[in-house]
Amino acid sequence: MPIDYKSELNPEQYEAVTTVEGPLLIIAGAGSGKTRVITYRMAYMLDRGVPQRSILALTFTNKAAREMSQRVRAITKRKLRDLTVSTFHSFGVKILRSEIGAMGYRDNFSIYDEVDRNQLIKDCARELGFRMEAFDAYKVGALFSEIRTGIRDWSRADDAYRGLYDDYRSSLRIYNAVDFDDLIVMPIEIFDLHPELLKLYRERYRYVMVDEFQDTSSMQYRLLRQLAERNVCAVGDDDQSIYSWRGANYENIRSFERDYPDVKEIKLERNYRSTTTILDAANAVIAHNANRKEKALWSPSGESGAPIELDSPEDEVAEADFIANTIKEIRAKDRTPYEEFGILIRTNGLTRWIEESLLAQNLPYRVSGGTSFFGRKEIKDITSYLRVIANPDDDINLIRILNTPRRGIGKTTLERLGAIAKAKACTLRSAMELVRTGAPLEVEGGADGGLAFGGLSEKTVGDIGTFIELMDRYREDLLGKKRITDKVRKLVDEIDYWNYLIDDNKQNDKVAKWKFHNVELYLQMLERWETDPDNLNPGLFEWLNRISLITRDDESDEDEGKINLMTIHAAKGLEFEVVFIAGCEDGIIPHAKSIAEGEGNMEEERRLFYVALTRARRRLYITSAQRRRKQNQMCEETPSPFLEEIPPELIERADRDASPQEGEDFFGKLKDMFPKPEESADEEGKRILKKKKPEGTDNAE
Repeated sequence: MPIDYKSELNPEQYEAVTTVEGPLLIIAGAGSGKTRVITYRMAYMLDRGVPQRSILALTFTNKAAREMSQRVRAITKRKLRDLTVSTFHSFGVKILRSEIGAMGYRDNFSIYDEVDRNQLIKDCARELGFRMEAFDAYKVGALFSEIRTGIRDWSRADDAYRGLYDDYRSSLRIYNAVDFDDLIVMPIEIFDLHPELLKLYRERYRYVMVDEFQDTSSMQYRLLRQLAERNVCAVGDDDQSIYSWRGANYENIRSFERDYPDVKEIKLERNYRSTTTILDAANAVIAHNANRKEKALWSPSGESGAPIELDSPEDEVAEADFIANTIKEIRAKDRTPYEEFGILIRTNGLTRWIEESLLAQNLPYRVSGGTSFFGRKEIKDITSYLRVIANPDDDINLIRILNTPRRGIGKTTLERLGAIAKAKACTLRSAMELVRTGAPLEVEGGADGGLAFGGLSEKTVGDIGTFIELMDRYREDLLGKKRITDKVRKLVDEIDYWNYLIDDNKQNDKVAKWKFHNVELYLQMLERWETDPDNLNPGLFEWLNRISLITRDDESDEDEGKINLMTIHAAKGLEFEVVFIAGCEDGIIPHAKSIAEGEGNMEEERRLFYVALTRARRRLYITSAQRRRKQNQMCEETPSPFLEEIPPELIERADRDASPQEGEDFFGKLKDMFPKPEESADEEGKRILKKKKPEGTDNAE
């Protein structure tokens, strides 16, 4: 049965879906059904005979890509195996898997995440003689990322790191590895160097769409410009551009208009998510930004809903208790599922007391926006040892642990082993075995012309032999055995991982203790798992398979039915029935550090607050504490200036039993921000909220 696009879409959505040829810019406000538009647009193209392999849809998260793929398949009732719906980085990997040979790499390259990148930078710095006590690998890694992606150029202040940057880049090549930035930059370099390859990709992907266009970086936009000559659709909202700190450039919307002068623009302003009260508050706040496309969200249902509730708790403990108690009350009264509650914070530092209150009230929750436990370097190190014990030919994990802790097998040795592996068409482990036996090996570029040991010194060959013996011994101890935790703990002791952490964190032994504590937690996790009476098949392979499932890029089913505690950045793209915005104080929202770093950052901080407001469907709570503990001192707080921008008639104060007088005084500060009731309908307020609603309503998403 053919799809009736007109009945499925509102007029603006229909126009966006049926405009297929030529450049198109869709300004999609929060909750306006942009995913619906993108999926129906793909379905419409397929109905018109566009081959599925000619369509490329790019977005920013694997979850969004999966959702788009599933929805377009459900709409069309087709399998669509040749349709490409992908994140930018996954698409970059797809290109590199096919074309990286043009850059001199082998096609079985590894992808280094931030933890791996920073460790390699530290190793390079140590070899170049940097003082490690004062070395900040995270800061240097951020510099290298900005250099690589063109966000900044080298300056005189950065001169000390130029040689380190070159050594880092050459080390990646030695390890046959790329970092996260390379997934975008290297395809661009390949297309620049090989226009014949670019031509092939352009001929294949004749229709390109980009979701969350305001979040694209300059490099991502450059890749888009290479691929898309004419039939390109950009979907985004400049009011939700909140990622400048990681390279996103909402000015790309203006660049798009300049680079495609015949672009057609369509605005989606009907919001199917939130009540009119919430939308009016969001519209009023974001109207204070000057650099934006003018728009105003409105609800086709016209439902005003409950007022926004503002609470002024005494401190962060009272704030956390208020949030936990309110969730319990709402759940008891309305049976709202736990997963429909969102607690939004500006920084991860605000989670501690909220977590304690949720735990005290026995409320299930999950934290989003931080580093996964299994993604921490120390955990990855120990897991890599276990993976190599289980599979000696796992080159990727072998490279990770070969010199961790340091055992005299550095980059030069690894480069020589890589050359042997390539010449003999074998794995690194097999190359190490060949070296240990002393077999004559012809190695290109060998210092001794290619004699026994592949040109490596006797000491290095001895170090390699010691490593192989260690792995073989623990392989015998661990494979096919039960109660493996004690043996893994013995391995951690034998490699002296504790002293490695101490040596690697000389500037801060607390970091070393914290990391080793994480290793102990990992071992406790393993012990609980293998001693669980319901676990009928404990063993090394089963544990590693379990780790793979935990660390995959999917949301765990165990997180269903839990309250969502997350940063506002992590909440973008999500929505909840009930939202709490915690810590709405000057210096937190807007964040003092962000404002200090750049004059234009106030507008981004306002956009961040706008994103927080528009996550709520029915009820919105905002907390602004009177005092907050900072660096072990209790400090007086001032309400966020953004609260002043919400029309006062949309806000009411949350009821508090036995509220202290100082709480009344604090709320008085908030009242002073706002105009008196008779002044609330001034001309500016009318201008912000006057948008006329068209008659009738359309189908919600």
